[in-house]
Amino acid sequence: MRISRASVYAIGAVLQLAEAPMRKPVPCSRLAKAGEMPERFLLQVLRSLVNYGLLQSTRGVDGGYSLACPASKISLLQILEATDGPLLPKLPPMECVSKPAQVCLQETLRKITADACQCLAKVKLTDLQSVENDLVFVEITPPHGLAEQSLEHVLKLRK
Repeated sequence: MRISRASVYAIGAVLQLAEAPMRKPVPCSRLAKAGEMPERFLLQVLRSLVNYGLLQSTRGVDGGYSLACPASKISLLQILEATDGPLLPKLPPMECVSKPAQVCLQETLRKITADACQCLAKVKLTDLQSVENDLVFVEITPPHGLAEQSLEHVLKLRK
């Protein structure tokens, strides 16, 4: 699974906003500077998060961005989908593969994607906030049983 730079910036900005005093808007310029992100690009990312309903924007001198709901209600899946759209299995044209094999492959990838979405939906912003500078292993068992062992996701965040 690939995570875009836009999603990485979104995660960084949302984590900063979760640390801000409740309902106090934070200007894009401050988020960009603190996260070492390009301000113009971050502005586009923040607009996506507002359109998705994860952030609120406030105009004016004291304006900026704030979380639209508590951090415990925002999932990693929501942030990724707000910036990159829904997670879907993408396959190139497969003329060299038989039709039954194509169907099997497509169904397998669909199940894997559904499992990944369920795992990402379980990781809340508060889980990411609690990570300091240590490695944290979050054990999540895939719901469809595609893997016999549980998935271990390693989250490493820098403040």
